[in-house]
Amino acid sequence: MSPHAPIQVQLVRHFDVPVERVFDAWVDAKLLGQWMFGPRVRDEQVVHLHLDARVGGTFSFLVRRRDMDIDHIGTYLEVDRPHRLVFTWAIREDNLAEEDISRVSLEFRPQGTGCELTLTHVMSSKWAEYADRTQAGWATMLTALTRALAAPDALEPRHG
Repeated sequence: MSPHAPIQVQLVRHFDVPVERVFDAWVDAKLLGQWMFGPRVRDEQVVHLHLDARVGGTFSFLVRRRDMDIDHIGTYLEVDRPHRLVFTWAIREDNLAEEDISRVSLEFRPQGTGCELTLTHVMSSKWAEYADRTQAGWATMLTALTRALAAPDALEPRHG
């Protein structure tokens, strides 16, 4: 592999709920706050979760960890409900370079009454030493999503 080849992290997860519910959990700020960020996932406080889930729309997921604000930002590149969602992913910095912006692709496939999600995160080789940590972070979030969807008051997509 070339030293400059992008690094790819991939996870596959099965959910026992309809594909639309899993997709919607990624594009609704209220739903995201129940599984992606906050004290249910790790020791952090959610400051805000803003998103505009349309092609060209952006998001800002600002959390506070140990008195440090971390703003996860990105732009939606593809939104094909309930099949595919693609967005950029970065941490807001003053001098954000192109190699600091990664790409996350989500493929949603119905399977019986549930679905399978394939998450692929592609990042610059500059971040190779963080690949395992990135994989673990997404695994933690997907586990939290599984728990949230299985709860008696499970995530319901918004209508209207």
